[in-house]
Formats: sequence, C-alpha cells, structure tokens
Amino acid sequence: MRAVVSRVSSASVAVEGRIVGEIGKGFLVLLGIHREDTPAQADKLADRLCGLRVFADENGKMNRNLKDAGGSVLIVSQFTLYADTRSRRPGFTEAARPEAAVPLYEQVAARCRERGFAVETGVFGADMAVSSVGDGPVTILLEV
Repeated sequence: MRAVVSRVSSASVAVEGRIVGEIGKGFLVLLGIHREDTPAQADKLADRLCGLRVFADENGKMNRNLKDAGGSVLIVSQFTLYADTRSRRPGFTEAARPEAAVPLYEQVAARCRERGFAVETGVFGADMAVSSVGDGPVTILLEV
C-alpha cells in the first residue's frame, strides 16, 4: 500500500464538475493499493497517517500531528501509484482490482474516522479533478 501525503491548506476533489470531497487544513492522500495488500496493512497505513508529525509546533519544528493541528483528511484512490514504467506505456498489473481495492480504501478512511478525524473521499474509479493548495510544501511517501 502506498500513499502520497501532502500537507495542504485546502484540497478538493470533483467528479463531473461537482465537488464530492473538500477539506481545509490537513492531508491530501493519494492512495494506491497493491494486488497483495491486506486489511492489516490498511490499519497500519491509517495509523501512520494519523500519527505523522509534519505540522509546525510553537518553535517552527515539524513536531505536531494531524490531531494537534486540527486537520482533516481527503483520500483519493490512485491506482497509478503502482504503475510499471519500464516502457513508455505504463502497465498497472500490480494495482489491486476494484473488488479487492475498494474495501481496503474504505477501511483506511474508516480507521481515520474512528480516530476522530473528519475524512472526505473521492469516488473510487471515477475520473476525478483534484485541487490542492500545498502547505510548505510538504509531501511524504508512506509505504506499508
């Protein structure tokens, strides 16, 4: 499981011109699910995401987590994170099929909600327009 996590001032995702998910300060998470990923990995990724300390404390050090910063989460499915780029036309055979990926994607969102965070999502498998205002910029790759 791979997640590209960007600290943002705001982010949104739209489908067919209609915003389906929107947050203020927090994390924009592009989530890729591998064909062999498990529910245990989804839990571990959510735990790492929620505990990631990349918000500034009173001394300007990245020492505060999402809860300390009062942030939210926008999770967008991104199967292309498992692209095979050995040729000019990427292949996606390592990405999980929707029937396996959707429950794990939903599990990550649910675990973040259980920790008390406001969580928005995109629409799995849809053609989405993602917008964000980066804060920092800070972008981290999480892999479990």
